[in-house]
Amino acid sequence: MVKINFRIWILIIALILALLMIYPRFQDGVVIKSVDKDYKAFESGLRPGMEILEINSVKIDSLNKYLEVTSDLLKDSSEKRISVITKKDSFIFLDSNLSAITVSEIPNSNIKTGLDLSGGVRALIKPVNGSLTDLEMSDLIDITNQRLNVFGLTDLTVRSAKDLEGNNFLLIEVAGAAPDDLESLIAKQGNFEAKIGNVTAFIGGDKDITYVFRDATQSAVYTPEPLGDGSYLSRFSFTITLSAEAAQRHADITNRLSIDPNSGGQYLSENLTLFLDGELVDELRISSGLKGQVASQISIQGSGIGSTPDIALSEARAQMHKLQTLLLTGSIPYQLEIIKLDIISPSLGEAFTKSMIYLALVVFIIVSTVIFIRYRKIKITSAVILTMFSEMFITLGIAALLRWNLDVAGIAGIIAGIGTGVNDQIVIIDESESKDNYSMKEKIKRALFVVFGAFFTIIAAMLPLFWAGAGLLRGFAFTTIIGITVGVLITRPAFADLVKQLGDKQ
Repeated sequence: MVKINFRIWILIIALILALLMIYPRFQDGVVIKSVDKDYKAFESGLRPGMEILEINSVKIDSLNKYLEVTSDLLKDSSEKRISVITKKDSFIFLDSNLSAITVSEIPNSNIKTGLDLSGGVRALIKPVNGSLTDLEMSDLIDITNQRLNVFGLTDLTVRSAKDLEGNNFLLIEVAGAAPDDLESLIAKQGNFEAKIGNVTAFIGGDKDITYVFRDATQSAVYTPEPLGDGSYLSRFSFTITLSAEAAQRHADITNRLSIDPNSGGQYLSENLTLFLDGELVDELRISSGLKGQVASQISIQGSGIGSTPDIALSEARAQMHKLQTLLLTGSIPYQLEIIKLDIISPSLGEAFTKSMIYLALVVFIIVSTVIFIRYRKIKITSAVILTMFSEMFITLGIAALLRWNLDVAGIAGIIAGIGTGVNDQIVIIDESESKDNYSMKEKIKRALFVVFGAFFTIIAAMLPLFWAGAGLLRGFAFTTIIGITVGVLITRPAFADLVKQLGDKQ
């Protein structure tokens, strides 16, 4: 009978927590991945993340069923009544089909898979005009995120990366089927325009917008105020600085406008509309006090609404950051060069997934067989198998908690961690069965000393891989480090206790 001491209890608790993080579920159906904002499906309230239960009273229990129903809608091009029932609400609108919606099967767990497994496109981009500072790279990430979101590409990751030489790169990953024009979207520098009526008042870039204030001195989000319907409104404001030419142009345009009689004299008859690459992204009222005024500084105001004060405050901050980002778009004129563009089909990603599962099973079988042949003890072999499974499961749990995209490199890192763990377990077993004149407790201590020494060596070897290949090997380094850390802190001590108990009985 194995005695469960505190090290084994730590392993059991870690396995339970990993199970909660992974949250396996066996649910049929589809979930919305994206909705084109220019279609009636978006106007009716359908949003990414909603799980579809029924379409026109037909139960949707699989991706094939969804494709069957939507194919029937495509046969008739006339506008018709479409009813969509989700877990959150019911939506009814008039449209000819559901081509504005892209869906996928409901995930079986919280584990996020990368492009190698789910399919999609990955672009590695380098600024042509040399290296960027951290602040410039942060602005470029915000701008890229915003402009791709404008084009409906919401299931994406945009992050910075560096190689071992210190060169800056931008890594863009879009899960699912990649649009045909993604390459041209990320290659263009962008075009921001602010119009009053049909006349351009100023454009993005330092030619017209000399500065966008983002510090607390010239930008603010105000305390939420209750509205009559039970919701809350939080206002925000920030200042932008225009060049002399843009300020004069703005004065000439506003001087020709009248005051909106329905605004109580507060606003002009036309709004300030913001466009990014020809797409309308926001619309602002113009204060009547700016009529004909050559103002180099303009205060831009807006608001966020939410069901609670915290939500309203958060929405206002998000809206302010969005506007600031839009006004910066084009103000940092970086020419971008696509270094590498990988496109992986969803079917190929599914094949990758199956191959990696088969590989993991083969690794388990081979390692278990070798251990059994070496020691001829079923209990020792079972302990090794349990430890391998525990390390893999806890590593997956941590990846799910951190929302880390698990790709082929990441799975390879998990397998590498398992291999390192088996090596450590063999050291512990051999040391425990050695003929040296030491107590079992002392033998285990000596074995764990070797294990910890190997741990720090592997950590030192993995850290450079975070930057090697412009960060494309980061998944391998991350999962390897997580796996061996889980092993050293949780599974190896528990395994050593099991071996010690088995040795004491013998």
